[in-house]
Amino acid sequence: MMGLKRFIVRRLVEIAVIFFVIMTVLFILFRLAPGDPVSRMVDPSMTPEDARLLMTSMGLDQPVWTQYLYYLKNAATGNMGVSFHYGEPVSHILMNRLPNTILLFTTSIILSALLGVFLGKIAAWKQGERTDTLMTIGALFCHTLFLPWLALIMIWFFAYWVGWFPITGMVSPEVWIDPDAGFVVKALDVLHHMALPLMTLILIHFGSYLLVMRSSMLETLKDDYIITARAKGLDEKTIRDHHAAPNAALPVVTSVGLSLAFSINGGALTETVFTWPGLGRELVFSVSHADYPLAQAAFLLIAIVVLLANLVVDVLYAYLDPRIRY
Repeated sequence: MMGLKRFIVRRLVEIAVIFFVIMTVLFILFRLAPGDPVSRMVDPSMTPEDARLLMTSMGLDQPVWTQYLYYLKNAATGNMGVSFHYGEPVSHILMNRLPNTILLFTTSIILSALLGVFLGKIAAWKQGERTDTLMTIGALFCHTLFLPWLALIMIWFFAYWVGWFPITGMVSPEVWIDPDAGFVVKALDVLHHMALPLMTLILIHFGSYLLVMRSSMLETLKDDYIITARAKGLDEKTIRDHHAAPNAALPVVTSVGLSLAFSINGGALTETVFTWPGLGRELVFSVSHADYPLAQAAFLLIAIVVLLANLVVDVLYAYLDPRIRY
């Protein structure tokens, strides 16, 4: 346990240093970005005196190092300023968008992983047979699809041509403003809108989990304890599902953890194509509209989640494999 505690402390220190570097890089990049906050906020009718007061209130009349220290202090306290476009605190905007992103991408990654693990263990068990060949080719094909193209094809066929699903958005306004609509009706409305982006993401991602699971399963089937299980007379299904698969799934668990972290950016392309009101779409909007406080806060939030997810995955591996602790 002492080795694990030392490992966790060491990783926390490393993550703190990395996060400090990320914050510094973001500060430099946004200082070098074209334009400045004052020019974005100053009204043409504002007097020079009012413009100077605005600059003073934002701390832009201070030296760069002073601005940098204020920036670190505000970031540490969660105060990332006010959005130029919305006129609201950035933290409120991101917290309103974050649940939508978590709902869509966490669901898609978990379902993709479950499907990939299930098909991957079957493909490995049927190595060299037609089933294995078809699954492997299908996984490679889906994994290499261009996401925006697939998303547009899904919208054209299932939403426009067949008309089974809504084309864009997350909810139907007429349902949510109806006072008689209960929780179940609203939840089904969200699921109805989420179906197309969810299917698109599953098709794109399940192939990578299938290939990882297949490769890991093939290595696990060569281990001595699998040979021992066969020697004991256990049936093949028990050996596959209860002995080989749980151990082979460890690399998939790591991949899922990191995928969940990187999905926090909301898959900017996915949310933009499907008009899903999440963090990724907001990130694209903030960058394209030079909303620097919103973009900066979004990048920082993504960095925090990715670093924490890496920490969780590292600790999990260190717990399962003591050799990594030292």
